Parts: sequence; C-alpha cells; structure tokens
Amino acid sequence: MELPKDSKTDLHSEEFLHRLMRRQLRLSIACATTFLIALLGLPLLNYFFPELMAVRVFGFTLTWLILGVLFFPLVWLISWLFIRKSIALEEAEAADVAGEKGRGA
Repeated sequence: MELPKDSKTDLHSEEFLHRLMRRQLRLSIACATTFLIALLGLPLLNYFFPELMAVRVFGFTLTWLILGVLFFPLVWLISWLFIRKSIALEEAEAADVAGEKGRGA
C-alpha cells in the first residue's frame, strides 16, 4: 500500500515503522552473523589448525582461552553494540520525522 507523497510522516505511521524495522533487521542480521562466525569459527579453527589451537597462553590452550575467557565478553560486546546502535537508529528516525514536520509546517 503506497502512501500519498504529500502526507507528512508521523512517528507512529506505517512508513516510519517499516523503515525503522528494515534498518533494525539489517543490524540484527549483522550481529547474528558476527555471533555465528565466532560460534562456528572455533570448531573450524580446532579442525584446520590443531597445532595453533593447542598452544598454551596464560596456562590455557588457545581453544580454552577463546571458549572460556574471550567468548562471553565477545557476546556481551555484540549485545552492547546492538542495543546502542538500535537506540541510535530509533533516535535518528525520530529526528528525521521531527525534521520533516518542521519543514512541512
């Protein structure tokens, strides 16, 4: 359903919500892709580079250092970035709508 070109974009309009949801979907896919690369990358590193992953770092093998120590901060970082960017997307969309109303009035 097309909106009339002269209609003003409202903060709760379908156009606003679809645009915001599309941008948040792209952000979600990027975060999920990063997580899956990290999740699937460790077994692949163990399979293709067993000598490298057996190297001891701070008393741990590299595999356990990544899995037991570095994996959770990575997940927290991905989550923090997702929340921060999602809020920024919402604020930018709201500012765009406010700007359009200011120009249209």
